[in-house]
Formats: sequence, C-alpha cells, structure tokens
Amino acid sequence: MPNKPDKFGIKFWLAADVDSKYMLNGFPYLGKDASRPATQRLGENVVLRLVEPFVGKGRNVTTDNFFTSLPLAKALLSKNTSLVGTIKRNKRELPPSVQVTAELFSTTVLKSEKVVLSVYQCKPRRNVTILSTQHQHVDISTERKKNPETVEYYNHSKVGVDVLDQMARQYSVKGGTRRWPVAVFYNVLDLAVINAWVLYRSCLSQNIPRRDFMLQLAHELRAEWMASKAPPLAGLPFSFASGKGRMSCMVKTHCKRNKTLCKCDKCGDAVCGKCTAKVLNVCNKCV
Repeated sequence: MPNKPDKFGIKFWLAADVDSKYMLNGFPYLGKDASRPATQRLGENVVLRLVEPFVGKGRNVTTDNFFTSLPLAKALLSKNTSLVGTIKRNKRELPPSVQVTAELFSTTVLKSEKVVLSVYQCKPRRNVTILSTQHQHVDISTERKKNPETVEYYNHSKVGVDVLDQMARQYSVKGGTRRWPVAVFYNVLDLAVINAWVLYRSCLSQNIPRRDFMLQLAHELRAEWMASKAPPLAGLPFSFASGKGRMSCMVKTHCKRNKTLCKCDKCGDAVCGKCTAKVLNVCNKCV
C-alpha cells in the first residue's frame, strides 16, 4: 500500500483509546462487504461498526480524511457521539471556497447546524480542513502560527491507532509464514499483549516496562507445557500395565489417545507420557 509502513499484508481496521492506547475494537478488511448499504461509503461503514459498542455515552471519535464525511458526522451526532477529523477538500458536501488559497496562518470557520468546518492556511499553498461536531465555536491561538482550537485538538487526539501500531511493531511475536490465518493470529496476539499490559498497569498500579511484562507473560504461558515435557525424576517408580500390551491412553488431556504400556499408580488407568504428572506416575485426573 502506498505511503504505509507495510507495502502488503492483511489490513486491520482499529479503534484505540488515545490516552492508554488500549485497542477498543477491530476487525480485518475482507474485501467488499455485501451487507454495506450502497449509499454508505466504506469509511463511514467502518467507523460506525468500530464505535457501535461505545455510542450514546457522549464520547468523541477522531478520524483522518479517509473516514471523515458530513454524513458520518451527522450519523454519530444522532447517537450522542461527536466527531473531529480532517476532511478532503474535494468532498462534494464542502463548498468550493475551501479550495481557495488564503492568507498564511489565517482561519476560516464555516458552520451548518451543529457541524463546524475550520479551514486553516498552514502553508502558503496548502490548507487543513477540520470537520467537528464537538466544537460549537473555534478559538484561535495567540501564538505565531495562530492555530485554531480544532487543529490543536485533532493533533492531540489523532495518535491513538498510530502509536498502537508502533508499539505492536516494537515487540512482536510475528514469524515468517505463508499462511494468512497464522498472520492474522500473530496480529491478534500482538494487540492482545498490549491490551493485557495496559490493564495490568491500570489494575495493579505497577509501572512495569512492556518488554519485562511480555517476558514474564511468555514464561507463565509456557510453564505448564514445559512441565509436561520435563523428564521423569530419577528414582521414582514407573508402573507398567503387565500382560495387557499397549493400550490407548484413557486420560487424553494432552494427547489424541496415544498408545502406552504405562498405568496410573493411583487409579490404574492407562496413561501416556504427555498426560502424566512428573511427581509420581500419577495421571492428571488423580493429581
């Protein structure tokens, strides 16, 4: 994809909290959606799906110019949710005046009902258009560049998904694969680890580095599997089902009915090495 860190791959639509970088919602892009109304743009449909669990509570959504549109702003406003985002100047719902070059660092504010459009001339030949339903009036900064309030708010709140993506790249479990389900699983696992780290710090008030948290989490996740693979301790008795030959494992907690000559010292059931606790020759049912 042009102008993106990844030139190819599976695209995920994400919504993230701007303060904690917690991933709120997300889903992969699977091509054209037959359930999307013909009159609804892709960006509008994606945003409405992402924020559906969170509407009606007075929250704000910040989007870039791929998603922002006047119909989306009105749709969210009807659900008690505001929108702030950059919008392309060639949108059909915008007046032609937004494409006119103005004085450097000047701001033009247009309003229609509860929707405010700020046109800020940030460079001699380029302006920035911000659509907002959160601001009913726009204050202008007294600094040299005279940034409007909507631009400053957008710059502060636009970083949620971008920073989340950077965090997922910094420490990732991804490995080389040609199977797209595995690639999706790697993405989900990276995002789940970030969410777990955010919750861990919030609930326990511990400012643990994310790298240390991931190493500790990996150790705990593999502990049970490593214990099952540990060799039996020397000197412990090893019971055999005498005279019965190889039998199918009757425990099947970690196997697919393996054949075995061993039995549980406690209940006498046939048990394979994978389903055996390494304290004594005791099956997992009797531990």
